[in-house]
Amino acid sequence: MATENTVVVGVRSAEEVFTALEEVDARRRPFTGYEQGLLEAYRWALGTRSAAPVTAAATAGPLGPCRAQLLAECQAAAVAIRTGADRTETARVADGEQMLGLYAGLAWLCGHHDDRP
Repeated sequence: MATENTVVVGVRSAEEVFTALEEVDARRRPFTGYEQGLLEAYRWALGTRSAAPVTAAATAGPLGPCRAQLLAECQAAAVAIRTGADRTETARVADGEQMLGLYAGLAWLCGHHDDRP
């Protein structure tokens, strides 16, 4: 449970997110598209990337995205998964796996589910 001094990323403590990032990063390489998506989501949420992974929007918060931006990015990932966004079939499969990883990571950060991907 988060205390007053705990840094929160979405609904997760920063410590939880760093642990998730470390666990994915420690997996055998090469990373799957899904794992690459998770890494992008966690890194962006922790403030190590300035542009959002789906929309490329500038990060709203001084240390990373705010909760509203995390939610918006999660929704953008869901839309991209559903629509395929005019890509070739090969790109759609590769991008689809990565987008699914992005969505899963962002959904966990936003509290849409409790099980960490």
